[in-house]
Amino acid sequence: MEEKILKDLVGFNTIKDRQNKEILDYIQSYLENLEFTVEKRKKYLVMSYGKNPKLGFIGHSDTVEYIDGWDSDPFILTKKGNNLYGLGACDMKGGIAAFLSALSDIDLKKLKYGIKVIITYDEEIAFTGIKEVVSDKVKIPEYVIVGEPTDNKAMTGCKGLFAIKVFTNGIKVHSSTPHKGKSANLNMIKLLNELDMFYNENIKCEINKEYEVPYTTMNIGLLNGGSAINSVASQCMSYIDFRTIKNEHVEAIKQKLDSLCKKYDARYEIDIDVKTFYNNIDFLGKTYTAGFMTEASFISDCNRIILGVGPMSAHEINERVNIESLKNCKEKYINIIQSICK
Repeated sequence: MEEKILKDLVGFNTIKDRQNKEILDYIQSYLENLEFTVEKRKKYLVMSYGKNPKLGFIGHSDTVEYIDGWDSDPFILTKKGNNLYGLGACDMKGGIAAFLSALSDIDLKKLKYGIKVIITYDEEIAFTGIKEVVSDKVKIPEYVIVGEPTDNKAMTGCKGLFAIKVFTNGIKVHSSTPHKGKSANLNMIKLLNELDMFYNENIKCEINKEYEVPYTTMNIGLLNGGSAINSVASQCMSYIDFRTIKNEHVEAIKQKLDSLCKKYDARYEIDIDVKTFYNNIDFLGKTYTAGFMTEASFISDCNRIILGVGPMSAHEINERVNIESLKNCKEKYINIIQSICK
């Protein structure tokens, strides 16, 4: 059943949400046959079974674009050996297919608690769909599965992401008389040096071994300043991201930035501020943490489980899912449904 569903889902071209309506129509029809009802439908879909659902499933329908080099048609699910190839087979139409199949294998009428399914859009570009779900105040159940590919490992935590743009100002003059001007580049170098020292002395030293990289990371991803080799730079911009193990680190970084901006005639803009989270869910047994951002980071006040198929071939040429992994994922979903909803 899950292979047939996955074949149907891969058949929709949902790059940049192109066939978003069509794939939502398909999922809505499938769930209506299981007596789910539509709670809300816009560019996203929310459907529920039973009153006051205790468990939710979140999946995004869009995929990344594909590039040349595929050995088969990306929109036709192709079986080769133990793998199924297709665009989105792993990320994350495989997770959606496994959950829909799991729902068909359960006698829903015997469940004590209801289930909610949320299908979002535009996750690959800007998480627009889940942001709209949150903005619309869609009620999120006590437990939520986010079906991102994890190679069947249950992940119950994720680092936060704090991304900022820093701007320094200068006075442009000829490079032969730098004393007449002020270098935005030099000020940026000094600012970043002090920020890096602060990070190493006050942030990086804290450890949380629940994470694969057990400390908050800092990365200067972009650095752009000046206009010519023979001119003192009047402007400079750096883009920095911190992957945080605790939310308190963000406040400490902000306070340091406030001080540095006053010192070096600078300013900063917050581009992304997503909180870290970690849930203890005993019945799952051993759990892991995610090293990548998912829609789980945009919801709150619930127990979040990131769990999906494997191998983790998202965004790769010849994206694939292992047939056994797809079946195992469905079984894991069934076990979670029974643990929470029976």
